Amino acid sequence: MTAYNVVRFRVKPGRDQEFIDLHRKANTNFKGWRNGALVKTGDQTYCLVGEWDSFNNIVDARPGMIGMLDSFRSMLEDLGNGLGITDPVSGETVLQLKARAAAKRAKPKAKKAKKKAAAKTARKPIKKTARKKAAKRRRR
Repeated sequence: MTAYNVVRFRVKPGRDQEFIDLHRKANTNFKGWRNGALVKTGDQTYCLVGEWDSFNNIVDARPGMIGMLDSFRSMLEDLGNGLGITDPVSGETVLQLKARAAAKRAKPKAKKAKKKAAAKTARKPIKKTARKKAAKRRRR
């Protein structure tokens, strides 16, 4: 079952680019690692989100991830409230969310209904005043 880990960091002033570059070059060749993203969440604050094949893969990779953390530990500020320099969480997926396509399909149906109504109106013989009113409605 898919699992994720999320780690929150605050970088010391002026160290952002160095922090990003170290993550860009990092060896993420951990067993079960699918992909990840480093997300800037505010001034000097970041979250690393990792996607894994299973929670056990995260557990097995912890020593390697701590080794990675050691390479940039000096760039990080304490998060406060007794957290230290990282705020890590991880767990198994309980719900996978995907974009819904239903909203995209609703628009073409509305267009078809308008065309159908226009075609129906076009077939009926219309008095001159009714034609003028219909033309005004179409211009709006």
